[in-house]
Amino acid sequence: MNKAIKNTINCIVVDDEPLALALLSDYIARIPHLHLIEATSDPLVALDLAKTDSVDLIFLDMQMPELNGLQFLKILQKRCLVIVTTAYSQYALDGYEHHVVDYLLKPITLDRFIMAVEKAEERFNGMLQKHKIAAAPAPALSQHIFVKTDYRIVKINLDDIYYLEGARDYVIINTVAGQVLTLQSMKSLEELLPANLFVRVHKSYIVALNKISFIARSRVSVNGHLLPISDTFKDKLFEFVKP
Repeated sequence: MNKAIKNTINCIVVDDEPLALALLSDYIARIPHLHLIEATSDPLVALDLAKTDSVDLIFLDMQMPELNGLQFLKILQKRCLVIVTTAYSQYALDGYEHHVVDYLLKPITLDRFIMAVEKAEERFNGMLQKHKIAAAPAPALSQHIFVKTDYRIVKINLDDIYYLEGARDYVIINTVAGQVLTLQSMKSLEELLPANLFVRVHKSYIVALNKISFIARSRVSVNGHLLPISDTFKDKLFEFVKP
């Protein structure tokens, strides 16, 4: 998604129900940093708008004539963020496989709408931050970290790390050469590791992105080990591994 740096999130609503269009348009009007570009019952109109790169967020109904929500998502190809709005819960899993921001079941209340928008804002701001980082000159990055273990400070090359595992008061750093046990916290180690090379997938696991073999059913395979992915960190992981 190639978006200019800005504070306003441009939205469109796609729904074949006039009442749903009116309700969501009203909700959007109540949020100062949301700007409604179009509220339409025609998904083809919405797709044309999305191709112009002026749309940041789509509120998408799943049950529509001519083109349903899943078909829309496939054609959209992640050009912008999507919040699904529907009366049918069976589409939730398919929607999340397309990395939708949230899934709102009708009737949609204002408080639930605001929660979904906050999720979209978080992801949107994350993309803007990545854009800023990509545009800035890249600083020289260290190729190693130093960690405390027993009575020594050990140097570990970043490329040798498979994953980090929290174990009560310790953190186990799994490397090519074996395991390194340290009393440093997961949070302090996460801050040491480059964010473009390592990602937290669970409160107890941080993995090296270049050591991931595959992801399946909320598990990530690293060096032959299947590690859990929690809902808290799922979105962040998929930002790095989008196909």
